Amino acid sequence: QVQLVESGGGLVQTGGSLRLSCAASGLTFSIYTMGWFRQAPGKEREFVAAISRSPSNTYYADSVKGRFTISRDNAKNTVYLQMNSLKPEDTAVYYCAATMRLGGSYYSESRYTYWGQGTHVTVSS
Repeated sequence: QVQLVESGGGLVQTGGSLRLSCAASGLTFSIYTMGWFRQAPGKEREFVAAISRSPSNTYYADSVKGRFTISRDNAKNTVYLQMNSLKPEDTAVYYCAATMRLGGSYYSESRYTYWGQGTHVTVSS
């Protein structure tokens, strides 16, 4: 049974940093593309970042480019999202997702097979 468990969310002031983690189990982590999505109150879920299996190419939404960094540790079956220079508009529930599908856009929810339960991030102004 595949499980994705996010952690690291919380309350932070504008300009602060957080690091989210997503621990995966029940799958061969190294061959999965991993993604982060977020859903703000009253809005649809949106793509944040993705990292492919080797050679770990990374992809970012324009809104977070230069502030967020996605990385993975295959030995720990974990993907990370380092979030710096946080803004109030980054407030959302952040979800981890996994896929083995080779086709389709990294930016699309439909490409991803497995999802975590989410972790809350609140950025105060």
